[in-house]
Amino acid sequence: MNVSYAELFKATDGFSSDNLVGTGSFGAVYKGILDRDATMVAVKAFNLQRQGALRSFMAECDALRNIRLRNLVKILTCCSSIDFKGNEFKALVYEYMPNGSLDEWLHSDDDDQLRKNLKFTQRLNIVVDMASTLDYPHNDCQTSIIHRDLKPSNILLDYDMIAQVGDFGLARFLSEVANTSSIGMNGSIGYIAPEYAMASKASTQGDVYSYGIFLLEMITGKRPTDDMFKDNLSLHHFAKLALPDQVMKIVDPRLLIEEAEVTQGNKNHINIRTRMQGCLISLVKISVLCSKESPRERMQMRDVVVEMHTVKDLYLRVKIH
Repeated sequence: MNVSYAELFKATDGFSSDNLVGTGSFGAVYKGILDRDATMVAVKAFNLQRQGALRSFMAECDALRNIRLRNLVKILTCCSSIDFKGNEFKALVYEYMPNGSLDEWLHSDDDDQLRKNLKFTQRLNIVVDMASTLDYPHNDCQTSIIHRDLKPSNILLDYDMIAQVGDFGLARFLSEVANTSSIGMNGSIGYIAPEYAMASKASTQGDVYSYGIFLLEMITGKRPTDDMFKDNLSLHHFAKLALPDQVMKIVDPRLLIEEAEVTQGNKNHINIRTRMQGCLISLVKISVLCSKESPRERMQMRDVVVEMHTVKDLYLRVKIH
């Protein structure tokens, strides 16, 4: 559908701060309701005064035009127009995700701790889906696409708590990267592959590194930028040191509470506890392999997908039985 600046202005109540749901490097996202069919939408308005914003808009359009995948936030339309002051305006209009970002669920404040708690099965579903979401553009698109900014704040949750990637603003086609000398160090601190700091070109292995850090954050509940990670201690090394016998000491405490609740009074409690712990150890091993410093030593995304499905199937099988 074609939408005008005036329609989006009205839908978001003038891009009101009350409707602001997120901010990024190149703009802000607002929730709104389109008059024409009362559709709830998320409007990503780009700040074209920021260097790189226009390129980000075009990159996201190009990436979304070439990807068809269940775990991508559905784009409804885009708007390229002029605002009421005569300035250039560009926005993307997405389906609204009512459960917010994954970051909000992993790092909710004390008041939200009980309400916003992801169960182990939900976390498994999310990390498996995200592995497939990276594998597809890496290996199954006509031209490989590198995401370059996978992190919990860029992953949104729909009505059914199914994860959707919501930001391809830094995405690049592999062919585009191959034809340039350098495209700069883009991404988010803590999730950027270390080789990017040495002016290395973006690669699919950079996405694998980000996935490994993301997976560790899902398991431990700790951001890679947590204050505890200093003096050469990183989230990667923190997890590596725990393998294999100390893994349960580093997992998100909320998962330990869930484990106690699930096993209490269950005749199969020993088997369930053993499988859950085994799955967590396997997940930490995968994440450590993905987040190795050297790109050559990291897993391939296709292999990650296979391993993640194996872990998920083992846990769900014993839980069902």
